[in-house]
Amino acid sequence: MESLKGKTIGFGMTGSFCMYEKIFAQMEALKTTGADLIPVFSDASQNTDCRFGKAEDFIKRAETISGHNIIKTIPGAEPIGPKSFLDLMLIAPCTGNTLAKLANGITDTPVLMAAKAHLRNQKPLVIFLSSNDALGMNFKNIGLLFNCKNIYFVPFGQDNYRKKPTSMVSAPSFIIDTILEAFRGKQIQPVILSPKPQKEMK
Repeated sequence: MESLKGKTIGFGMTGSFCMYEKIFAQMEALKTTGADLIPVFSDASQNTDCRFGKAEDFIKRAETISGHNIIKTIPGAEPIGPKSFLDLMLIAPCTGNTLAKLANGITDTPVLMAAKAHLRNQKPLVIFLSSNDALGMNFKNIGLLFNCKNIYFVPFGQDNYRKKPTSMVSAPSFIIDTILEAFRGKQIQPVILSPKPQKEMK
């Protein structure tokens, strides 16, 4: 695996809790590359207990893996801009809500502030999509972000096209490869995955 030693990566987490177990596994894998990870939690991520776990446990796990306290407020995320201390930011998972706000310039959570602050430095932002309406109301927002400089997508596809035909989810196993390509200024391809059942998306 290619080393990311010396790279500081912001790791934004939003409220697609069904993906957390896989995302934490990828956070651990990313840490083994030598990257320094700075976790940023949305309001939902740090305050919502759900059937997938408790918010305090999510926070503790992110802090244990990264070795840093989470950024949990908008004022806490704002210095990412002027201090320019991130080399890349990843939002994983990125809900449809966060995606829509990002595409329309709305900054009302710590993750969105971190993304906005980071993008002002013209450095890569990587999006791990997890949205039930990716092929619905959010389809236009995906298109908008695809045309934005310095924004890259982890390859995604329909995770359950029979029961949830508008739902699309990125494949966790492609996170590190997407980051490596983003550092080269390239969108990893193919970015749209086949709707056939895929082990990494289950």
